[in-house]
Amino acid sequence: MIKIIKYGGQSAEELFGKREELTSNVEEKVKAILADVRENGDKAVKSYSAQFDGFRGDSLEVSEEEFDVAFKELSPEYVAMLKNSIANISAFHEKQKSDGFELDYGDRIVGQKVLPVESAGIYVPGGTAAYPSTVLMNAIPAKIAGVKNIIMATPVKADGKVKSEILVAARLCGVDRIFKMGGAQAIAALAYGTESVPKVDKITGPGRDFVATAKKLVSGVTCGIDMVAGPSEIMIVADNGANAKHVAADLLSQAEHDVIASALLITDSEVLAKEVESELSKQVKLLSRREIASASLENNCKIIVADDIYQAVGLANQYAPEHLELAVKEPLELLKSVKNAGSVFLGYNTPEAVGDYYAGANHTLPTSGTARFSSPLGVQDFVKTTQYVYYTKQALDKAADDIIMFANSEGLTAHAESVAVRVRK
Repeated sequence: MIKIIKYGGQSAEELFGKREELTSNVEEKVKAILADVRENGDKAVKSYSAQFDGFRGDSLEVSEEEFDVAFKELSPEYVAMLKNSIANISAFHEKQKSDGFELDYGDRIVGQKVLPVESAGIYVPGGTAAYPSTVLMNAIPAKIAGVKNIIMATPVKADGKVKSEILVAARLCGVDRIFKMGGAQAIAALAYGTESVPKVDKITGPGRDFVATAKKLVSGVTCGIDMVAGPSEIMIVADNGANAKHVAADLLSQAEHDVIASALLITDSEVLAKEVESELSKQVKLLSRREIASASLENNCKIIVADDIYQAVGLANQYAPEHLELAVKEPLELLKSVKNAGSVFLGYNTPEAVGDYYAGANHTLPTSGTARFSSPLGVQDFVKTTQYVYYTKQALDKAADDIIMFANSEGLTAHAESVAVRVRK
């Protein structure tokens, strides 16, 4: 039963409920997998692939022949569609590039270089659905950043076949190598390296509990990660001009992802709230993934009636959703009030799916309220900065007294002496 709630000053947790968290029992299991792969390499990866996915192939890596077959299996129209999407995503991410900067004072220079990481590992799920869009959203910013080696991991079933759509997307985006492996064992292989799988500097891409926990555990120790992603979520802020059929369809676009996905509507119209409730009950029955979507609606769907549309946006800022739709008459004006959201979709004719596949903005977004302090995946996730400083003798002479005083105030006399020894007469 979908809940309609009248907002009356409830706290965010009372109103929205608790977000899904990674469980400690999963963490212990993941730690064991990470240790095993680190110690036993390919043997461990293959063992877990057989155990969890039924894949018992001799080679983990996708062959050139498999790429050739994939291109033959897809229609020219599908390949053209992928190329259109790639062009849009590339245009957006090209704008994120930074060349660093340099401050030249004549006798001293201070600057910053922007450098790509040498290698990146992209995880592409292959569980309840396969997502070539995930390939595009991860590989394109990595390529634009200048990453030399882009490695992809994706799980396969017993037949060992990677979906043609994923292989073609990867080839068109410039992915260098693809390995048939999933779960925590894939993250371990990318983080530590094995006999077949190269170690990478950064791991990106979504996944369920085992993948997310593995990324969390290797992060900052052996490699970097993009984020620890939680379940998919959408929040729609809608006024009385919104179409109930459209709003319901957009809520279901996230509900069909997973039984733990969240779909929330905040509106200032009680009439729209009841119409959307009715539409959800009708439309969910027509979906190919209706069992998943129905469970999601039952567990995590709420329709909240606010006093006005600005109060609705205030509640959205408290929730900090992954996807935020502003299905209102003046979306650009209301956008000014948005503080916390992964990606915002404006107006009555911009469903979240436009961003998932085609518009250009990235669909790898902060979840579970982390949009309060995190950003969507982009070129910046695949680069690092290196600072540099150059002082002439004259510049050091000018600054010496200040630096020596500062160092001595911290009790670091060797720091002070490293300057003093150069300027002492």
